[in-house]
Amino acid sequence: MHTATRSCRSIAWRPLAVVLVAVALVAAACGGSSGSAGDTAAPATSSTTATTTSTTTSTSTTTTTSTTTTTTTTAPPAAWVRHDVGPPCECADGSPYAYWTRDGDPTRVVLYFQGGGACFSAETCSFTDGTYDVNVTDEDDPSGAGGIFDATDPRNPVAGWSFVYVPYCTGDVFLGDAVHEYAPDLVVHHKGFVDANHGLTHLLEHYPDAEKVFVTGSSAGAIPSPLFGAFVADALPDADVAVLGDAAGAYPDNPVVNTAIGGLWNTFANVPDWPENADLTPADWSIPGLYRQAGLHAPRVRFARYDNAYDEVQAGFVALSGLADATVLDLVETTEAAIEEAGVPLSSYIAPGTRHTILWRPEFYDLTVEGVPFVDWVTDLIDGERPTDVHCTDCGAPPA
Repeated sequence: MHTATRSCRSIAWRPLAVVLVAVALVAAACGGSSGSAGDTAAPATSSTTATTTSTTTSTSTTTTTSTTTTTTTTAPPAAWVRHDVGPPCECADGSPYAYWTRDGDPTRVVLYFQGGGACFSAETCSFTDGTYDVNVTDEDDPSGAGGIFDATDPRNPVAGWSFVYVPYCTGDVFLGDAVHEYAPDLVVHHKGFVDANHGLTHLLEHYPDAEKVFVTGSSAGAIPSPLFGAFVADALPDADVAVLGDAAGAYPDNPVVNTAIGGLWNTFANVPDWPENADLTPADWSIPGLYRQAGLHAPRVRFARYDNAYDEVQAGFVALSGLADATVLDLVETTEAAIEEAGVPLSSYIAPGTRHTILWRPEFYDLTVEGVPFVDWVTDLIDGERPTDVHCTDCGAPPA
């Protein structure tokens, strides 16, 4: 058990080529640093709390000050540290934001984005029975989580790495920066991009000499992973960067949906000022398009995705969006083909069945498809390879 006391500040990134991106990201940083556990997590075994005053500065003249409370939870053999941060970071219901970190090898870092649904209407955005997580609680503590979070498993390719765990509580797949009124008594703070950027700022400030960075996330957290992988590549030009999206490959590029939902979340305001994005419109800024644009901008980054052929959660959200004409498998294959046709290599691992997500589950170590263990496939990705596609031949059937 230990107590961490520090000031968290925004930083100016070193490479001149990313000055414009740095301005956009640093300006969004919050008054603290944040990270959280997987979709399920064990209770903390012990904790202490320290309160400090933390200042965030941007490359402009704006300065914001907030109080940061740091809580350390011990889960042998590593310690997870909780960071409670102030505005502009916040959750959908306006409650305070928090994230967790775990220090390990400072030259090897995992940036993980948690999943937890999405919302885009009064019904789906309800704070009581909507289709997303609306705040950060102690249940988000990653202490005791499995899969890549299990530092005791000798098969874990990131067992000794440092972690920045970014919880999800905004309903906007970490792309939004808006406050939207869906009903007179329902005002949702879609501040996911602000929260995600704060996790990135923590990584860059605390691990500036990182040599390998693994950017990943599950479900909704898979969606921003390629974008933030490219941000990491810009900010750390000497680092080896790999990206893995866990269970979000079925969401298609639909101009009407891109414009409508993106408008609710104000996603287009956060499009990076890359040359590759110069001619984009809100209709173009799509979920699979994040791989396309990030890959064209940062071709040295290795991109990969994992999906189950008939993932029942992805099927449900596809239906909610009015795009239920194709199966999850059809959509995963279609989006993969479009990304690769744009000139971006994408490694794909498609498993049978209806399960949703894998990174925090025992299946991370146990799953084998077509003779290829998933843990070995991910290890190859992290170790510098672009692993060969794995595709189930007997993929099962869609849920009834």
